[in-house]
Amino acid sequence: MSAMAEIRGFVVALALIGSAAHAQSADFWGTRLPDQPTQFIFGYGSLINTPSRNATAGEPVAAIPVRVSAAFGYVRSWSDRARSGFTALGLRRPVEGEAPMTINGVIYPVVGNDMSAFDEREKGYVRVEVPRALIEAVSWQPMPAHGTVWVYVPKAEGKAPGEGLPVPDARYPLVESYIDVVIEGGLEYGPEFAREIIETTRDWSPYWLNDRTVARRPWVYDKQFATIDALLATSAPCFAQRAFSEDYAAASAAIAKRKGDVCLREAHGR
Repeated sequence: MSAMAEIRGFVVALALIGSAAHAQSADFWGTRLPDQPTQFIFGYGSLINTPSRNATAGEPVAAIPVRVSAAFGYVRSWSDRARSGFTALGLRRPVEGEAPMTINGVIYPVVGNDMSAFDEREKGYVRVEVPRALIEAVSWQPMPAHGTVWVYVPKAEGKAPGEGLPVPDARYPLVESYIDVVIEGGLEYGPEFAREIIETTRDWSPYWLNDRTVARRPWVYDKQFATIDALLATSAPCFAQRAFSEDYAAASAAIAKRKGDVCLREAHGR
């Protein structure tokens, strides 16, 4: 073999060795992306809604639909009084004769300064850890393999989280604009998921203000209004007593005079 042939053979051998080494180093199977999130939030109200959630997050954040077991020991209810003057969704402990319920919603990762931003948004609530064993994924997307899941629970002064919370009244009614945000969030995962939100929420109230923009022509601003109203009409106590703003004052005065409205009793006992 000539010297030139030997050199060519040596070069070819080096190339083959290099190719094999490259192929081995390029096998990324089983390698996860760095900086995986370790903190998650379970949203059961307006945080289900993607645009509402993204308005607080530093950047758009994906969520997965889940359900929390009744063993967690809470009930989703209309039990948090927002500073602006309406009653929002919260979690409370069951009252005497009442059982805890499952709570469907979403979980999503929290990174960077987002936890502080959501804590600020949820003033009046405290973060409570949800045991991972009590959370089930309800779609094709599985639960994250690792991490801590938090949920916001209203806290009355001097009480434990979820205890001693108020119900809606004339000054802190249910407002349709908030309900729409919640139900539209549920509809992202289908009508039955949205219906489950309604049917597993307690303390629906006849103090219910229809404050939609152009409420008598809701299709102008909300293309899903008919779907939402159909779900509420079949699943939400007190829906028939929802009032437009110009009628609300008179309606709430009549409710107060009755002091024990039938709808309140039915809503509490669902």
